[in-house]
Amino acid sequence: MCGAEGELYAGGRCWSCALATTVDRLLANPTTGSISTELVPFADALKAMKRANSGLTWIRQKHVTQFLQELAMAPAVTHEAVDALPSSRTREFVRGLLIEHGVLPQRDLYRARYDLWSRDVLDRLTDPVNRDVVRRYIRWQHQRRMNQMDQVPQGTFLRSKQTVTVAIDLLNWLTDHGIELGELEQEHLDAWQATGPSTRLVADRFLGWAIKTRLVRPDLKIQRHRRGTSPRMSAVDQEQAVQRVVHTDELAPRDRAAAILVLVFGQQIEGVVGLTWDDVKVTKDLVTVRVGAIEIALPDPLDGPWRRLARNPGSERTAAHPNSNWVFRGYSPGRHIDASHLRNRLRQVFSTRAARLGTLHELTKLAPVAILAEALGYHPSTIERHAVDSAAAYSRYVAAVRGD
Repeated sequence: MCGAEGELYAGGRCWSCALATTVDRLLANPTTGSISTELVPFADALKAMKRANSGLTWIRQKHVTQFLQELAMAPAVTHEAVDALPSSRTREFVRGLLIEHGVLPQRDLYRARYDLWSRDVLDRLTDPVNRDVVRRYIRWQHQRRMNQMDQVPQGTFLRSKQTVTVAIDLLNWLTDHGIELGELEQEHLDAWQATGPSTRLVADRFLGWAIKTRLVRPDLKIQRHRRGTSPRMSAVDQEQAVQRVVHTDELAPRDRAAAILVLVFGQQIEGVVGLTWDDVKVTKDLVTVRVGAIEIALPDPLDGPWRRLARNPGSERTAAHPNSNWVFRGYSPGRHIDASHLRNRLRQVFSTRAARLGTLHELTKLAPVAILAEALGYHPSTIERHAVDSAAAYSRYVAAVRGD
């Protein structure tokens, strides 16, 4: 008997004892029979989980057990050693735990993922000459840009992957038609673009680089994305969405809190997910959230979801977020929720992009551009575009009224 007063698991042992025994067994190096000094903080964190039964359920999954045993046999615990293990979600989750508990140093997650992805993606090219072209494109266009960033955001990571993927599609099409890149003509581009999905429009990024590096003739063109044509949520639909978010439990408190910032204050999801509790103040009388350059007060009933979230931020009983300061904690240890994941969660009530554009459209009717830009953390030119659009819509309304 371990002496614990909690619920027993088996053989007179509690869940915590069973978890500790399992951790010691899986993380012990078979050569030495003990856990390496490097992995001790990781092992201690797993054993200290408040929900030991959940920890035991997770660790006893076959793929998790196998990965931890492979990790225990690594000659050294480094990012490179983890990279050498089979690629899987488990590998990246455990890596996050190792970072969170000080075993591995912090590193740029999306930059590292892009580097790994770019090594394998070259195998998709069917022509060795084009493979070298894409290798240089990745290095000098994408990786060089990422090197200039403090932290590569998810959006940059995804756009860079998509751009390279579309470039590979174009180059393989040329190979299939017996055309070398230097022989590319406008008619070839038009034919390729006409026979594929709309994502082929982003080939303009690769084409621009190819023109700049003199791989193709300078007068080639691909239709660019049209801006300003995205659907915008109407004021009536916005009001209905706010009512659903504030007065129903259709969404979890975390999602409702995020939705308020998008629907009422026009915030981008990428900025919302990066909020920490240092940006939020919750008192008996008031809740404020720092967005842009100022703190915005959330009056009743907008403060409700934020108060509930402050009382129960979630994920504190696991080893993934023992002392996390993120407001919107994610699946990966020590990291906030992915913007794309939160966007998908909110989609059951509204489109975040349409809602944000609708909010900015309405706000530009209420305050000067400079004040809105500073308060909401936008570049003035962005707010200016919405103000011009709003004024144009109003002028059309006035013209219609006068015509009646």
